[in-house]
Amino acid sequence: MHNPHLLPLAFALAFSFLTLSLCVPNDTDALTRFRLQTDAHGLLESNWSGSNACAASWRGVRCSSNNRRVVVLSLPSLNLRGPLDSLAPLDQLRLLDLHNNRLNGTVSPLTNCTNLKLLYLSRNDLSGEIPPDISSIKSLLRLDLSDNNLRGPIPKDLSQLNQLLTLRLQNNALSGTIPDLSASLVNLKELNLTSNELYGRLPDGLLRKFGDKSFSGNEGLCGSSPLPVCSFTGTPPAVASTQTVPSNPSSLPQAPVTSQGKGGSRKGLGTGAIVAIVIANCVALLVVVSFIVAHYCARDRSFSGSLAGSESGKRRRRSASSYGGSEKKVYANNGGGDSSDGTNATDRSKLVFFDRKNKFELEDLLRASAEMLGKGSLGTVYKAVLDDGCTMAVKRLKDANPCERKEFEQYMDVIGKLKHPNIVRFRAYYYAKEEKLLVYDYLPNGSLHSLLHGNRGPGRIPLDWTTRISLVLGAARGLAKIHEEYSASKIPHGNVKSSNVLLDKNGVACVSDFGLSLLLNSVHAVARLGGYRAPEQAETKRLSQKADVYSFGVLLLEVLTGKAPSQYPSPTRPRVDEEEQGVDLPKWVRSVVKEEWTAEVFDQELLRYKNIEEELVSMLHVGLACVVPQPEKRPTMAEVAKMIEDIRVEQSPLGEDYDESRNSLSPSLATTEDGLA
Repeated sequence: MHNPHLLPLAFALAFSFLTLSLCVPNDTDALTRFRLQTDAHGLLESNWSGSNACAASWRGVRCSSNNRRVVVLSLPSLNLRGPLDSLAPLDQLRLLDLHNNRLNGTVSPLTNCTNLKLLYLSRNDLSGEIPPDISSIKSLLRLDLSDNNLRGPIPKDLSQLNQLLTLRLQNNALSGTIPDLSASLVNLKELNLTSNELYGRLPDGLLRKFGDKSFSGNEGLCGSSPLPVCSFTGTPPAVASTQTVPSNPSSLPQAPVTSQGKGGSRKGLGTGAIVAIVIANCVALLVVVSFIVAHYCARDRSFSGSLAGSESGKRRRRSASSYGGSEKKVYANNGGGDSSDGTNATDRSKLVFFDRKNKFELEDLLRASAEMLGKGSLGTVYKAVLDDGCTMAVKRLKDANPCERKEFEQYMDVIGKLKHPNIVRFRAYYYAKEEKLLVYDYLPNGSLHSLLHGNRGPGRIPLDWTTRISLVLGAARGLAKIHEEYSASKIPHGNVKSSNVLLDKNGVACVSDFGLSLLLNSVHAVARLGGYRAPEQAETKRLSQKADVYSFGVLLLEVLTGKAPSQYPSPTRPRVDEEEQGVDLPKWVRSVVKEEWTAEVFDQELLRYKNIEEELVSMLHVGLACVVPQPEKRPTMAEVAKMIEDIRVEQSPLGEDYDESRNSLSPSLATTEDGLA
């Protein structure tokens, strides 16, 4: 028999539960709306299913410990297109990483997400102004809105974000003066406002703390040295210079007209004077035309200044004045009309850029000081430092004419449109009959090859396991993106090796040299490119995505063993310190594993770490799966990246025990600029 006194209590509990359920925002609905608005390619459709995002493992979504609210949304580089409006209800978000997509609209909807700590929205198509209400996100540590179309002023309200560590607003169209943030943002460690339209006096506190390089590309700025002196009292020069002369001649000031009424005298010019004036004008016109022709001929010839010459085997910086003589030169075609390579008079000396920001002229590149970084099978790479301090990597192709101009430009477009955090950014190219230049972002921290093999011996700093696995994961993701982007045309990387895995300023692994194999026919590409070759290529003489997988497997074994693939230990007595020509690295590893000497495989530097044996063996199996002789049995690069992720899932600093006092994030998670996936 039911107790009548328990009925009111039961009703109260049920009402409370219902009320609580109704009060909790439905994050799943918000995410579903976001997918419907932005995921035109359906990349999330198969995974983002079910009625509860927190109960299932939705891609890029992480929830709080009680699985009630979404705290992380990380979906970089998925070609998402659409607005951010549907994310406004996610007011418990702590990390939002949507960089390198094609999202549009304004940032304003995110001002409702007041618990955000990390906000990464770089490389999108966001527009409008930075909303002053962004100051309501009091816990914000890192804000990256770079490489968008944001306009208007930098709001002074940013000074209220006193926990901010990073502020990146470069490569937008922001205008107005820069507010003095130095007094309030005492924790700010990184500030980048380059390549905007800012003007006026730069606060001395910001200049002293961050240096002028954080503000370059804003021609209207002035202030303390090394900036121009602020000599204006009214409108800043950058604003005044935008005033234009009216295009309508009738609106221009007219010369005074002399009245010729009655009583006025009028003296006419004689015939001889008129003839003399006409002759003088013709002579003057001929002189002016001669100077103009001479100027442009000299200008064309000036483009033949050497980009970077260097003596064989030496790495040294040269100033522009030292270029010349017997050094190789950058040529432009002289004479009018179209040249034999299809380069017309207007295009012959221009760099072709893939981004609207950070453009510069060919003359700037030729004046740059240059240092040879290395020589490869397709050309020589130089580090070029422009006059404004911007640093680029410039590859000069070894062959003057690897292919016809039209074909070359098509290949460059293929390479240039690919953008991913783990692929070196291709910025521009230059085409002339005698010279081809490729311009990339300069990555300052060397290559995976130098980290693995450089300075082996006393004094070497070991490459730890966490860093190794982070770098190979970044490289795997970069290759997976290439294979995915060009899955229909089956375009491979074609030159996978550890020296083509470079590290950016944050230690993120980026794959370089993608697409250069397109410039060669398949036989020459296999013969000349220095990547790790798959066994089938000896017969087919062709590059392929499956061969890329094999090359990556060799790279993975190189990371595990610490041995360069050119070293061949004996299979009969597989000790690391003995070498014998004739057996490649995959065969040696298989022979060691077959003889159950697995511990002999791994780099001695790795054996010092505790509790990673299982991870080492699992990673070894991934490498061996990649280097199976039969191409059809190899996994795809997407599957390889997933296998590596499953072996070692790094704990994000955004867990429940996150320490808000930390000034930096884990450097081991090298998947975005700040190391967050």
